[in-house]
Amino acid sequence: MVSSTSALLKACLFHAEIVAWLVALGLTVAAEPGWAGASGLLALGAHVAGRRWSRQSPVAMPYVMRWILLVPRGPHSPTRVQRLLQPHSGERILEVGPGVGVHALPIAAALQPDGVLDVLDLQQEMLDDLMRRAARRGLGNIVPRQGDAQRLPYPDASFDAAYLVSVLGEIPDAALALRELRRVLEPRGRLLIGEVIVDPDFISLPALHTLARSAGFVVERQSGPRFAYMALLRPMPVAA
Repeated sequence: MVSSTSALLKACLFHAEIVAWLVALGLTVAAEPGWAGASGLLALGAHVAGRRWSRQSPVAMPYVMRWILLVPRGPHSPTRVQRLLQPHSGERILEVGPGVGVHALPIAAALQPDGVLDVLDLQQEMLDDLMRRAARRGLGNIVPRQGDAQRLPYPDASFDAAYLVSVLGEIPDAALALRELRRVLEPRGRLLIGEVIVDPDFISLPALHTLARSAGFVVERQSGPRFAYMALLRPMPVAA
C-alpha cells in the first residue's frame, strides 16, 4: 500500500501546483497581472520541486490522486493502447499499475471470451476500485493481485503480453522491473510501454532504449511524439 509520508506530501505538492495555476489563470482574467505572475511563479516552483523530488524518490501515485487517471489520455488513450498491443481471445496479458482500470477494462473486454487479464498494483485500494468498475461492466476475466513490479509474483513465461502506461518511471528500480517482465513473458511475447513528459516520473525514449537493451528487450516499434510516446518491445532471442 502506498501510504508513506513521502507519497502524501507529493500529492499535496501536486494539488498545490494545480490550485496555483488556476489562481494565476483567474487573476489573469481579472486583469491582475502582478498577482497572476506571482501565482504562476509559485505554481512553476511547485512543478520543478515535484519533478525533482519524483526523480530522486520514485513512488506510485497514491489512491487519493486517482481522479488524474480519468483525464483524457490523448496519445495514450485506451483505443491506441489496444491498437498497438492487439489483444485477442485466448491470451493471458499482464498490466502493471492499472490504477482504476482506464486501460484494463477495454483490454479485458477485448480478451473475451477465453482470454485473461492479470492486473498487479501496489495499492489494494486501486485494485478494489478497478474490480468494482469491472463488475459493473460484467467483466469476469480480470485477476487482481497486490504486489511489486520489482518482484513479479508469477512463474516464468506466464504471459503473452504485458503493458505499463505512465508507470515505469514510478518504479524505484525500472531496470529490475523490466528484467522481471522479460522473465514472465513468453519468448515471443510483447511489452508495451507508454510515457508522457507531463508525468514527473517521465522516462525519455533514449533512456528507455538503454533500459530495454540491458533487460534483454529490443524496441520493435514506436508510436506518437517523443514527449508522449508508446514503444512496443520484444524479448531478444536467446543465444543457442
